[in-house]
Amino acid sequence: MGTEKSTLAIEIGRRIAERRKQLGLTQAQAAEKAGLTQQFFASVETGAKNIRAESIIKVSRALNISADFLLTGIVTDLDRHQVMKMLEPLNERQFLEIQNIIRDILKFGGCPPEI
Repeated sequence: MGTEKSTLAIEIGRRIAERRKQLGLTQAQAAEKAGLTQQFFASVETGAKNIRAESIIKVSRALNISADFLLTGIVTDLDRHQVMKMLEPLNERQFLEIQNIIRDILKFGGCPPEI
């Protein structure tokens, strides 16, 4: 059981670190946005510390990602909606370019494009 917990803590920490880096934030910047300490982020991202419910909510809000994804790694409708919102300000040319990039990524990943 102890190994399960540490494996889960490591996976959650990895997802937090990946998302933080995706957003171009340092641990200190992410910690400030979440109202937590940089030391907290460092220990959670390495899996050295388990994250409590209150903190997972703060982190998910600060990193603009669902708590479900941080906890399970499963993409939710909320996560998909956030991506869709990112596309809203694009003009037609930009949108088509993004669409082609997504098709290429799907093709490269072995997934047939759905569009």
